[in-house]
Amino acid sequence: MTAPTRGTVAARAEGKTARRATTAAFAGAFIEWYDFYLYGTASALIFPAVFFPETTPALALIQSFAAFAVGFLTRPIGAILFGHFGDKIGRKPMLLLTVLLIGIGTFAIGLIPSANQIGIWAAVLLIFFRLVQGVGIGGEFGGGSLAALENAPTGKRGLMGSFHQMGTPAGLLVSTGVFSLVQLLPKEALFDWGWRIPFLLSGVLTLFAFYIRRHLPETKSFTEDAEATRKIPFFALIRENWRGLLIGIGARMADAVTYNVINVFAISYATMYMGLDSSYILTGFIISAAVQMCILPFIGALSDRIGRRPVYIAGIVICAVGALFYFPALQVGNPVLTWAMIILIHAVGTGSMFAIQGAFFAELFGTRMRYTGLGVVYQGSALLGGAPTPAIALGLSLAFGSYWPAVIYLVAICLISIVCVWLAGETSRVDLNQVGRARTAVKASAAALKENA
Repeated sequence: MTAPTRGTVAARAEGKTARRATTAAFAGAFIEWYDFYLYGTASALIFPAVFFPETTPALALIQSFAAFAVGFLTRPIGAILFGHFGDKIGRKPMLLLTVLLIGIGTFAIGLIPSANQIGIWAAVLLIFFRLVQGVGIGGEFGGGSLAALENAPTGKRGLMGSFHQMGTPAGLLVSTGVFSLVQLLPKEALFDWGWRIPFLLSGVLTLFAFYIRRHLPETKSFTEDAEATRKIPFFALIRENWRGLLIGIGARMADAVTYNVINVFAISYATMYMGLDSSYILTGFIISAAVQMCILPFIGALSDRIGRRPVYIAGIVICAVGALFYFPALQVGNPVLTWAMIILIHAVGTGSMFAIQGAFFAELFGTRMRYTGLGVVYQGSALLGGAPTPAIALGLSLAFGSYWPAVIYLVAICLISIVCVWLAGETSRVDLNQVGRARTAVKASAAALKENA
């Protein structure tokens, strides 16, 4: 038997590290999105009665959605904070801290007494832990994505990044499934203690994710990159690459708005104004999440083959066109039709964007600003597109007596995202370690030409 060469041993070690990094990235994304989807569902179905009972149902729902939106306020803070240290001292320490903050915030929400027990302090505690959760989530996407992407070869970043993104449908699948199970409880038990079970389960899941990440080495790109460390990466990002920042935020708006319209807003609107059972839509998203988990790697691999831009734009178009038929399909009252629409818009439409967002956004920034760049892009778009969308959609529907204004709002956002993706150009073949150096070289050449002129 021939002994393995040094190159073979090194290749095996790199492969093992890449697999561990991908698993760690998936685990963090799963925790993040399990908690996010869980809170979004509870904010529509449980929290109005538990934390805001002293008002009308419509106003309680708006207050609950406002508390949902508050968590987005601290996400940019988390993105800047964890991005700052992630770009200066490394990715791994930040990966451990973010997953702990997310899990602690969600676990604590499951322990908050109701408003009937402690009055207004129930809502205050809900908002406080939502803010804590937001800080952790703010730093998670950048670090989790880079754990997978910065250990991937150039030709497979879309594929490797898609495994990280699989944590999202997995989180949706598990959170929706668990919530559907507790909804089988009698109504009194559900609103008293049953809704708490999925939130408390987050504590167990967090410990598992922390254990996986604890044994993860630093990413290859960060340890090998020779680019100068910025004193304050966020300021350097704004000064040196504001264009990439705006393009990334605009590109992700379609994904953020689409989900919040067809799920968070649609659940409340369908139950309150269309007379549908909430489980009707929840079941559709369970099915869609399973489908999305299966197709994300194929979408990532396709983007490696034909490019990020055509795949991403195709996903936006599917969301925009599908939104025009989504609520009419709900009105038909046919479960199969509704589930087919959810699969088309969510699994295929947002999936075509989400599968490659980590790779696409990472390719816009240099190594020493990449953690900050990914975090600000992701959480900035969440703050602008995700946080206010349920309240905006509900407000538009109440003002005009129809769901169509909310649909038009979604389509308009999709058009903005298409323009941003087009302006980004094709990035799938760039070398991550050369992104920042190339941009610096271009600026230096331009400055030299200007000086000589």
